[in-house]
Amino acid sequence: MPVRRTLRVVRRYWRVLVRWFQHYTAPARRAWRRSLQIRVVSLTLVASSLLVGTFGWFIADRSAEILLSRTKDEVSSSLNGKVAYAYKQLTVHPLARDPELPNTIAATVNDLFDGDPAEDGGSVISIRAANHPDLGAVTLPNVDTRQLVTPEMVRAVAESGSVAQQIRTAEIDGQTVKYLVYGSPVQTKFGHVELYYMVPLTTEDRTANQIRTTVLATGIALVFLLGVVAGLVTRLVVNPVRVAARTAQRLSAGLLDQRMKVTGEDDLALLAAAFNQMAANLQRQIVRLEEMSRLQRRFTSDVSHELRTPLTTVRMAADLIFSERDSFEPAVARSAELLQAELDRFEDLLTDLLEISRFDAGFAALDAEHTDLLPIVQRVAERLTGLADRAGVELDLRLPEAPVIAEIDPRRVERVLRNLVGNAIEHAEGKPVVITVATDEAAVAITVRDYGIGLKPGEERLVFNRFWRADPSRARQTGGTGLGLSISVEDARLHGGWLEAWGAPGEGAQFRLTLPVRAGDRLVAAPLPLIPRDRPAATGEPAEVS
Repeated sequence: MPVRRTLRVVRRYWRVLVRWFQHYTAPARRAWRRSLQIRVVSLTLVASSLLVGTFGWFIADRSAEILLSRTKDEVSSSLNGKVAYAYKQLTVHPLARDPELPNTIAATVNDLFDGDPAEDGGSVISIRAANHPDLGAVTLPNVDTRQLVTPEMVRAVAESGSVAQQIRTAEIDGQTVKYLVYGSPVQTKFGHVELYYMVPLTTEDRTANQIRTTVLATGIALVFLLGVVAGLVTRLVVNPVRVAARTAQRLSAGLLDQRMKVTGEDDLALLAAAFNQMAANLQRQIVRLEEMSRLQRRFTSDVSHELRTPLTTVRMAADLIFSERDSFEPAVARSAELLQAELDRFEDLLTDLLEISRFDAGFAALDAEHTDLLPIVQRVAERLTGLADRAGVELDLRLPEAPVIAEIDPRRVERVLRNLVGNAIEHAEGKPVVITVATDEAAVAITVRDYGIGLKPGEERLVFNRFWRADPSRARQTGGTGLGLSISVEDARLHGGWLEAWGAPGEGAQFRLTLPVRAGDRLVAAPLPLIPRDRPAATGEPAEVS
């Protein structure tokens, strides 16, 4: 349990840290996504920093190595001279017990000493007589060399009789100094002594640090200049692209006369000229299409209006003939009934064409008012009861007990429901049609469900196209015009709502009308699912699409 509790606490703090990081880095991440110039300059700075940093480190490291190598050569040469001098001074003593040997060693160290490290960073000389039991190391200046001459180095010089070197750091008179330490045996008649020559590397370190500082400053300046150059070059390229983007936005907003300024003869000028040519062609095509669309809408509207006058005359004659059909022969009476039905369908087609032309022209207006939808649904069901009885279809209304009030256009909503229920009865194949109403605080939804032939995959979008039918071979019972669902989806959009369809072969279909409770509100979700809950293979509600 403590482990689980600890893991929960860690995960909680981790989520808080991630949210904090995302909150404070959001402006930078947004600028990175939106600005090509920032990305190019940033990548240039990173790449140039890595390159200049690697090159600078190599230069500084090689410079330090060269300085150290030169110092080693000088110290090694100087050591050879000091070893020769010490040999010359000490070889006059044949025995290690010679009482004058300590004085000679001290004098030799004094002669070889060439500076005070506490004052000018001079070297340190130390001679150690290993086989003289009473004589220790003689050192000038009188400093503690135990930090510089390590036991390992003493063994290397005393036992192997070879020259040894090392770099050590010691604190002398309160100052930390780095020394290059050389140790060499000096062969004498009474045996060998050890000569240690310690040279401070203060000057070399100072020079190396100056080189590093110079390389660092030069690298920073170079990276900064590269960033400035990258910014200027990117700006030369990005600015025309931004101008093209803004021009394209204005074109998409309907300002078809917008053009880019063409300057020079380079590739960017060629791009601007090509863009202007494309914009001019688009403008001509759009103007041509708008003119054709306007003529088409005007033609549809004019034809619909012009057909009203002869249709009224034909309607009066047909009504007169239809009222006297009982006195006609059966064949003539049947012809009168067909004439009356086709005139009704023709009149509906003219009405739908006029309505479609108003939608196309953008003249359709919403006459919204607070209305209870339940009486509208009941009224549609009552008017289509006769059609349902003739088709052997039962209408099942599933309505809430409380009123469903929404700000809608009653005429348009009733027309949508009449089209949906009529289509459901036509395709129900004698099975029930279920009409369901539900509401929440933001939206009201009405579904019309049938269990007929259903829809094939992809037909749920085609069903709202004008004059489209799922099965053209089927005989119509409702005598529809083929424009009902197209007008219905426009009515739904005019309300700011959705009209969606679902269907599967052999499982029937369901249409869902979703409207906002308050006119002008934006829909987010629907109170009823689009995929029916009674579907055997239901997989769940798909994502809402506004």
